[in-house]
Amino acid sequence: MNFKMRKPGLVSNVALRRYRAARLALALSSALALAACGMSETLQRGYVLPEGALEQIPVGASQEQVLIVLGTPSTVATVNGEAFYYISQKTERAAAFMPHEVVDQRVSRSISTKSAASSGWRITGLETAGCSTS
Repeated sequence: MNFKMRKPGLVSNVALRRYRAARLALALSSALALAACGMSETLQRGYVLPEGALEQIPVGASQEQVLIVLGTPSTVATVNGEAFYYISQKTERAAAFMPHEVVDQRVSRSISTKSAASSGWRITGLETAGCSTS
């Protein structure tokens, strides 16, 4: 009988490499999963109304006064240009590969005639739908 003696470590060397590769893959996937858990992203698009800005604009203010306090609107009404719209949206997502979820969106509208006599503001959004201020 002719038995070949195997040297120790030849067969186990391949198994050891596979074991190390599996351990490395597990460590990398765990690190990626942990890194994604702590990351969240918040995006703010459009015009953000500063605190107290609406209180600085009295009822009856002209369009020029509104422009001085708030700046250029997001859009202007196409008929006569009597309404200024300031539009904003806030979205969040938990990780880079997740879709954005709308958290808040607001449309602030100032209606005035070119000769002044502003009729106030109307602010609509997710929580303030239908809220009207003068």
